[in-house]
Amino acid sequence: MVILSSRSVLISFWWIFSFIALTINNANPVLAGIPVIPAPTISPQPTNVSKAEFGVKLVDLQGKVDFFPTNNVPFKVGNTYGWRIQLENYHGEVKWREVFHLPKPPETWATEHSEDFDISKDGTTAISNRTQTTANGVIENFWQIAPGDPIGVHKIEVYIDQRQIATFNFEIIAIK
Repeated sequence: MVILSSRSVLISFWWIFSFIALTINNANPVLAGIPVIPAPTISPQPTNVSKAEFGVKLVDLQGKVDFFPTNNVPFKVGNTYGWRIQLENYHGEVKWREVFHLPKPPETWATEHSEDFDISKDGTTAISNRTQTTANGVIENFWQIAPGDPIGVHKIEVYIDQRQIATFNFEIIAIK
């Protein structure tokens, strides 16, 4: 009988303490009547930009890549254009977001990273989210002109941790 009542007491304590622990774990912490709000995530490294440039990327027959800074991109199918940004004293992974505004929707949108790519309802804006590993602090993204791409003024905004770090205004121009 003593063993049975001891078991009943132990089981009761177990139920009570389980309920208390569950209640504490699901409660909102309060200190002096002020709720505790978690701090926002801060990037482990500062993201100061030392250089930001936009231009055209050309590859010669030997595979050598040259980058020519310009704000005028000749409309020629296959031309590659984009940006590169040098982050000051940055090493490792960089998560960035690019917002690309076109003057009108292209005939098609295409990217190698479709899982991190969204298009606005009107088809004039694309948002890309990427993570790049860098040893020298350079991040970059390039686009290739395709048939049906619009001619005119374009704009690309680049963000790290919700902070805009660069804006590139450029024009895709018709070749005569």
